[in-house]
Amino acid sequence: MSRTLVQPVGQKRLTNVAVVRLKKHGRRFEIACYKNKVLSWRSRVEKDIDEVLQTHTVYCNVSKGILAKSKELVEAFGTADEEKICLEILEKGELQVAGKEREVQLSSQFRDIAGIVMDKTLNPETERPFTISMIERFMREVHFAVDPNRSSKKQALELIRELQSHFPITRALMRLKLSVSTKHREKLLEGLADFQAKMESRDEADEAFIVVCRVEPGHFRACDALIRECCGKLDVVSMAVHKDDDEEDEADEPATNQAERIQALTSSLKDSQLSEGTGSNNSRPPPAATSDPGKRCLTCDAVIGDPKEFREHYKSDWHKHNLKRKLKQLSPLSAEECSLDSSVVDYVNDKDDYSR
Repeated sequence: MSRTLVQPVGQKRLTNVAVVRLKKHGRRFEIACYKNKVLSWRSRVEKDIDEVLQTHTVYCNVSKGILAKSKELVEAFGTADEEKICLEILEKGELQVAGKEREVQLSSQFRDIAGIVMDKTLNPETERPFTISMIERFMREVHFAVDPNRSSKKQALELIRELQSHFPITRALMRLKLSVSTKHREKLLEGLADFQAKMESRDEADEAFIVVCRVEPGHFRACDALIRECCGKLDVVSMAVHKDDDEEDEADEPATNQAERIQALTSSLKDSQLSEGTGSNNSRPPPAATSDPGKRCLTCDAVIGDPKEFREHYKSDWHKHNLKRKLKQLSPLSAEECSLDSSVVDYVNDKDDYSR
C-alpha cells in the first residue's frame, strides 16, 4: 500500500530574523527584517529598504510562514501594495526582539537617560553635577522603568521632576546672551527680574544693550517671547551651567585681575587660619602682584607656564584637589603634598556620597 507524502504549500518559513509587528483592524500583520537594521532605518542612518527587509511580503505570522490575504490588507490599509504596507509597518510597528537583546537595549537607554539627567541637574550644596553612579542609584530608588517606545530626553525631563520630590537636586541654569536696543533697556531688566535671572554682565555699545544672565530652563520660552517683543536677539551660551564651567573661565581671565584676586584670596585664607588657631606654620606669604614669567593659578598659588599648560593645569587632579580645599577655606597644597593628601580626601568624599 503506497503512502502519499503531504507537503505544505504556500508557506515560506523564515528563521533568525527580526520581526516587526503591527495590529490594525483587529488583525496582526508582520514583516521579516534583518537584525540591527530596523533601528538604523528609523534613525535615518539606513536608507536602502532592501538592506532592511528580508522580503517585501506581509505575513500574519512570520514564524509559521502564514501570508496575509489581499482582502485583509485592503480592509486594514486601504491598499494591496505590499511595499507601501511594509513601509508603514516598519515605521509604526513594534519590533520583536529576544530577551537578551531587549535587556541590552533597556540597559543602554537607562544609562543614556542618567547621562541626560546628570547634564541638566546639579547638587545645590556644591553647585556641581552628581556623578553618573549616584544618578543611577537615585533612579533605582524611585523605581524608574525605561519605556523603549519613548525618547530618552522626554523621559529624563519627567524623571528630573520626580527626583526633585525625593532628593536635593535642582535644574542647572541656562546662560543666555540678550541684545536689545537701549530704548527697551528698562523693559528687559523688569522682565529678567520677574524671571529671577542672575545677572553676570551688562554692556551698552552703539545704542545696543547687551546682558549675559542665567535663568531657569522653564523661563526660556518667556525670555524668547520678551526678546521678540523688544525686537532683540537671544543667544544660548550654555544649556546647563555648572560650577566647573565658571572655574574654566578663570583660565581666560586677564593677568591683572588674577593678581588682584590672588591677593584677596590669600588674605582671606590667612585670616581664616589665624581665627582657627592654626598658627603661622601653614600660612603662606601673599604672592606679589608683579609680572610673572607665566600665568599664576589663583587656586593652587603656583605659576604655570604658557597658556596651553595653564589650561591643562585646570583639568589636573592637583587643581581639583585644591578647589575642594578652597571651599573649606584651607590653604592650597603643592603638587607633592596633594598626592599624599588626595587619598584621605577621596575616602571622605566617597563616605559622604554613600551616606546620603
